[in-house]
Amino acid sequence: MNRIVPIALAALIAIGGGVYWYTQQSATPAATELQTQAQSSPDEEAQPAEDVDVSSVTEMTLGEPDAPVKIIEYASFTCPHCATFHENAFKRLRADYIETGKVHFIYREVYFDRFGLWASLVARCGGQERFFGIADLLYKGQSDWTSGNDPVAIADAIRKVGRLAGVGDETLQACLQDEERAQTLVAWYQQNANKHDINSTPSFVIDGQKYSNMSYDEMKEIIDGKL
Repeated sequence: MNRIVPIALAALIAIGGGVYWYTQQSATPAATELQTQAQSSPDEEAQPAEDVDVSSVTEMTLGEPDAPVKIIEYASFTCPHCATFHENAFKRLRADYIETGKVHFIYREVYFDRFGLWASLVARCGGQERFFGIADLLYKGQSDWTSGNDPVAIADAIRKVGRLAGVGDETLQACLQDEERAQTLVAWYQQNANKHDINSTPSFVIDGQKYSNMSYDEMKEIIDGKL
């Protein structure tokens, strides 16, 4: 399981906002200016995460909203344990409980690094309809697109995932250059993490009670107990 290290909102945006890394390949004067602003004294005028309006962030959900059990997963697209969960236990959870109307599932992103933020921007770029399909592709290919230390190569690999899911290049560019959206998502993540005391991934909040990473059988026992 990956432990979450508290980070400042402005610090994450400065190293991974929705402009700098994508525009390395197609820079514009406006993008260059935004990059400079993000890298210079980011904490001087940073708005505290708790004061940011995050009402524009869409909750990514599956299943019936009035299902008897509600599960919130907190996960990072760069977390190997989260990838393992989604490649294995999540598929069984979806078939056994979500698609049968027993569980309402909510997925909330955690941002360890800029790469996870970029992946989130691309996954959300497809809207509610494509989010979980893109998420599956990101987790399935995680070891490929997270390898190496070249931000441009990683950004390009993430964009390829978006294109594979049917998102057009212009739409992807707009999503990846949306610094305001990136800032809002980071603030949303921090507000959620504070609310549920999330300190590792994956973490689960099942009917209001927090649990750390677990096997599918353990999760099944908890769900069946609540049903």
